[in-house]
Amino acid sequence: MAEQFKEQGGVATMDPNPIRRWLQSKLLTKFISHKRLQMNRDRLEKRRVKSGSRHVVEYFHQVDDPYSHLAAQCLSRLIKRYNIELVCHIVTATAGKNSPEPDLLFKLSRTDASSIASGYGLTFHNPPNDLSKHLIDLAKTILVSLSSGSSQSFIDYVVAVGEALWSSDQATLQALANKLGTINDDQVAQRIHQSNARRERLGHYASAMFYFSGEWYWGVDRLYHLEKRFAELGIDHEAGKPILMPRPVLAENPLQDEGNLTLEFYASLRSPYTAIVFDRVIDLVASTGINLKLKPVLPMVMRGVPATREKGMYIFTDAAREARESGVNFGNFYDPIGNPTRRCYSLYAWACDQDKGIELIASFLNCSFAKGINTNNDKGLERVVEQAGLDWQEAKTVLGHRGWEDDLEINRQAMYNAGLWGVPSFRLLNDQGQQILTAWGQDRLWLIAREIQCQLGLRN
Repeated sequence: MAEQFKEQGGVATMDPNPIRRWLQSKLLTKFISHKRLQMNRDRLEKRRVKSGSRHVVEYFHQVDDPYSHLAAQCLSRLIKRYNIELVCHIVTATAGKNSPEPDLLFKLSRTDASSIASGYGLTFHNPPNDLSKHLIDLAKTILVSLSSGSSQSFIDYVVAVGEALWSSDQATLQALANKLGTINDDQVAQRIHQSNARRERLGHYASAMFYFSGEWYWGVDRLYHLEKRFAELGIDHEAGKPILMPRPVLAENPLQDEGNLTLEFYASLRSPYTAIVFDRVIDLVASTGINLKLKPVLPMVMRGVPATREKGMYIFTDAAREARESGVNFGNFYDPIGNPTRRCYSLYAWACDQDKGIELIASFLNCSFAKGINTNNDKGLERVVEQAGLDWQEAKTVLGHRGWEDDLEINRQAMYNAGLWGVPSFRLLNDQGQQILTAWGQDRLWLIAREIQCQLGLRN
């Protein structure tokens, strides 16, 4: 089964030339380094100073995107707090390789936005039914019209338009249209096309995105990075005060479980986001006493899901930024796609028999994403195995055994059945095996931790 998969896009193909794998890994390591990031920031800031221009932030809003509605609630606070110019664009969802599961993403985004809103001091009410196309189009005409004029007008009304849309409040939305004005359908389409093209030109594909001086920040989850950058540039009007949108943190001295809750953890050996959260998930489980079921899956590109270079580069640079913020060792990369991943997975059941399955996966991720070890040969895989506390001589007798493919496919199907498709993903279950919460992404660990404490608090 594994031989049937063929990677598309990304950094490496199924069985690249060893020199090509090494070169691409080295280039990516350099590209995501903090040194390069800082040099690029300094260069762009010098250019801005020389030109005499202001600090300009571009925001890309999609009217029917829940994450955009959350981000929109921060706009007025941002321009009051920081000496920036905010340029707002209305965009539409990206189709194709950058959005392989659009229906699943839209459904998940609604429940996810509803779940995280309170953690950021924001609101989002997930409607029971799909939004009306008529109301979506009406919201577009209002906001495109506003974004074509004064940015302040857009900022003043974007939240009200969003609240009316997500409440399916046609009367309020029509009243806003009458008050603020609209433009015809051709003008809307033309200006959205221009905004989509602008986003693509700048190198991205998603909505609820902030672009500032060469870097992208996704929604409320990454605003704390952007705010810290503003502070470093000396453009914070309230320097020294806490930032507006800090990342929610895990509780100190958490309540302890007695084996009632189970966390299913869907992970992949080639996922940078899995790599930077893996140890923190294990720490969360240990600190709360809940059960853990690790559910490895094949990397997306190894199961035929396309990945563009544009998306891959954003993921790696964003993961590096998140890792630095969390104090996680990450960035010395040696691509494990294809054969290295298959070989490690062939050892997983054997490692689990020795209660070392978690250690094997943790070791492989550490070697591939933090230590720059070439796992495409026996010497590198030996490092992985021995670092996990396993015996290499015994591992060699198991290496390459089949059967793991079916187990990983079962995990993938369970992940999809839960409305998830990417990694890292999580399912929190009660003592009856019933689903309490699902979440996708390393930046949802705080949400999982908060729900665990909520469930344990109900029992006490």
